[in-house]
Amino acid sequence: MKPDLVIVDSIQTVFSEKIESAPGSVSQVREVAAQFMMFAKQTGTPVFLTGHVTKEGSIAGPKTLEHIVDTVLYFEGDRHHNHRIIRATKNRFGAANEIGVFEMTNAGLVPVSNPSELFLQERPENATGSVVTVCMEGTRPMLVEVQALVSGTKFGSGRRMTQGFDHNRASLLIAVLEKQLGFQLAGDDVFVNVAGGMEIDEPAADLGVLAAIASSFRNLQVPPETAVFGEVGLTGEIRGVLQAQARPRSPNPSASKS
Repeated sequence: MKPDLVIVDSIQTVFSEKIESAPGSVSQVREVAAQFMMFAKQTGTPVFLTGHVTKEGSIAGPKTLEHIVDTVLYFEGDRHHNHRIIRATKNRFGAANEIGVFEMTNAGLVPVSNPSELFLQERPENATGSVVTVCMEGTRPMLVEVQALVSGTKFGSGRRMTQGFDHNRASLLIAVLEKQLGFQLAGDDVFVNVAGGMEIDEPAADLGVLAAIASSFRNLQVPPETAVFGEVGLTGEIRGVLQAQARPRSPNPSASKS
């Protein structure tokens, strides 16, 4: 056979007779991945190896699988949303941390040319606690809605719950609000959510999260055409972020002010 393309689904089910262990074991995965790599190099045939992931989101099996291949792509998505994300975490021949956004339709996965519009299309109007922040995914600026809800609690101390944003980072930012701006949030529940199932893990989203919490707490609306981004220090200062000049260049015309 001389195939134009080889797709192995999944690498944990393929085995080599040279190894006595069962398919999916560390030695089997390492051996068959090495054989596919040699086949790809000798014949020039592109080979895609599909691997399972654990509940924590990491590749199941040996980490040496990531070292063998040229590119590592993660296929992410929430089962409650129609869009899926392909994220490049390793790339020998190009930039890493780039993403591709796709939408599941009757015709299969269709690429989304403007992900910012997808994430903001259901944003409510004249709502408090809603702020648009700008995230960088590789070289692409992306507009994401950050929502916050601050409400009184019937218990002694308020709860802090986040979705799509680091819980510990959110607690730190709430402490900055209390210490530097005098917000009394100890007796309130604070909920933070990144709409659309997106996950944010960069410091540039700090200011957006703070603005959303303050907007909900003060019951004041942030102008819908405003995009907020910036890293927040423990003393309340706003620090510069990487690619600050590229972030306002988002293709969505609704966020023209930053």
